[in-house]
Amino acid sequence: MPGRCPWCGDDPLYVAYHDTEWGVPERDPRALWEKLILDGFQAGLSWITILRKREAFRAAFAGFDPAVVAGWGEAEVAQLLRDPGIVRHRGKIEATIGNARAYLATEAEIGFATLVWQTVDHVPRTPRHATMAEVPTQSPESRALSAALKARGFRFCGPTIVQAWMEACGLLNHHLVDCFRHDAVARAG
Repeated sequence: MPGRCPWCGDDPLYVAYHDTEWGVPERDPRALWEKLILDGFQAGLSWITILRKREAFRAAFAGFDPAVVAGWGEAEVAQLLRDPGIVRHRGKIEATIGNARAYLATEAEIGFATLVWQTVDHVPRTPRHATMAEVPTQSPESRALSAALKARGFRFCGPTIVQAWMEACGLLNHHLVDCFRHDAVARAG
């Protein structure tokens, strides 16, 4: 029987995330934006930390409604800095507000999902990695998408963060070849 990618360990929340969500192609622009924001908050931390706080993040950031978050200012930043349910990092919070504005501008101009998916010609890439050591932390695709996002005013979206985000959202299927999800995710693309 095929195995599972080793990075999720045996934590039930992490295993469920791996088995049902990670790597599944996401084309909804708001869901893509939410995941980008969460990956930005993850910088310097473990993903399981963010995953455990995801519902608190959703509550704190108005369900990740960019139209709401884009209108926030210092009062909301101060309130979020007091919220123990999220990662209280001023730079990341302020970047989220700015990223909401950048998202709205991008959505109005070409569509956020279009911007994201055109990086891979709208078709998920499915390399065949046998070990975690083979999975890159950056790729030409993540560097290109990071540059495109930064050019539109997004922050906390360097190539390493964008690589993790692209994997999570299924643009890059980095389930290992012996993982039971590899072929299923490839078919979902």
